[in-house]
Amino acid sequence: MLPSKKMLTLAAAKTIMAAAEAEAARNGWRVSIAIVDDGGFPLLLQRLDGASPGSPAVALGKARTAATFRRATKAMEDAVNNGRFAFVNAPDVVPLEGGLPIVVEGDTVGAIGVSGVKSSEDAAIGQAGIDALLAG
Repeated sequence: MLPSKKMLTLAAAKTIMAAAEAEAARNGWRVSIAIVDDGGFPLLLQRLDGASPGSPAVALGKARTAATFRRATKAMEDAVNNGRFAFVNAPDVVPLEGGLPIVVEGDTVGAIGVSGVKSSEDAAIGQAGIDALLAG
C-alpha cells in the first residue's frame, strides 16, 4: 500500500503569495517572491514593482534549495559562515537566508524564497506567507 502524500495546491500557493506580498508592501520592501512544490518546481513567481532584475533568480534559487533540502536556507548560510564551504560549490544551491520550507503536519509540501532586502527581512516575508496558510 502506498502512503498518501500532501501537496501544495495552486490555491494554497496563492494564499501564501498574497500574504507575503502584503507583508512586503506593508514595509515598503521591493522584492521578488517564489513559491515552489516539494520538488523545487515553480508554482508562482512575482517580481514586485521596483525589485531588482536579479532578485527573481535568487528568490527561485532560495525556494528550490529550501524545498529540496527540506530546511531553511539560513542553516546553510550559517554553515558557510562557520567555515563549511561545500554548500558554496553545490550546484543550484543558494545558501542565503530567505528560503523556507512549507511544512504541513510534518510533511514538506513546498517552499518559499524571497530576495531583495536584508536576508532576515526576506525570511520574515516568507514566514508571513507560510503563517497565512497555516492559520487558514
